[in-house]
Amino acid sequence: MSVVIHEVSHGFLAEYFGDNTARNAGRLTLNPLPHLDLFGSIFLPIILVLSHSPFLLGWAKPVPYNPNNLSNKKWGTIAVAGAGVLANFSTAIIFGIIIRFTSHSALPDGFYFITSVIVIINLALGIFNLIPIPPLDGSKILFSFLPQSASSFIFAYEQYSLIILLVFIVSLSPYLSPVLGFLFHFLTGLAF
Repeated sequence: MSVVIHEVSHGFLAEYFGDNTARNAGRLTLNPLPHLDLFGSIFLPIILVLSHSPFLLGWAKPVPYNPNNLSNKKWGTIAVAGAGVLANFSTAIIFGIIIRFTSHSALPDGFYFITSVIVIINLALGIFNLIPIPPLDGSKILFSFLPQSASSFIFAYEQYSLIILLVFIVSLSPYLSPVLGFLFHFLTGLAF
C-alpha cells in the first residue's frame, strides 16, 4: 500500500498542475490491483525472499503523466516527482508519532510490529526514491534544475541508469541502513 500511496500522489499532483492522464487511465485509486506490475510487484519480491537476498526490491506500475500537459513544466515536474517521496515521509511521520505516543500503552506487540514495519518501509521508499538515478524520482528533480545544455548528459545518464542503479543497490545500499535506523529512532523513540 505504501507504493500505491506513492504512485497515486504523483497522479494527484500531476492533475493539480493540469494533467489528467492518470485519472483518464483509472490510476487515481488506492485499490492496489490497477497498480500491480506482474514482475516488479509479485515475481521479483518472491524470488528475492526465496533466495534469502540481503535486500528486498519491488515496484508498482508508475502512474502515467504527460509533462507536456503541466501548467508549469519545471515546477510541475518537481512537484509530481516529489509528491511520492513526500507521501512516504508523511506516512512514516504519522505512524512514527502514533508509536511514540502509544509506546507506554498496553497495546499488543503485533500493533507495534505492524506500525514499525510501516514506518521502516515508508522511510526506505522515501530515501530510495530521492536517489538521483533514473527512473527514480530524485533524477526527475535533479534534471529539472539542470540547464537545457545538459540534455546530452541526461540522455547518456539515462542510457546507463539501470547499470548504475544496480551497482548502487548492491554496493551502497548497506550504508543507507544507519540513516534508516537514525530516522526510525528519531520518529518513534524506539531502537531500530
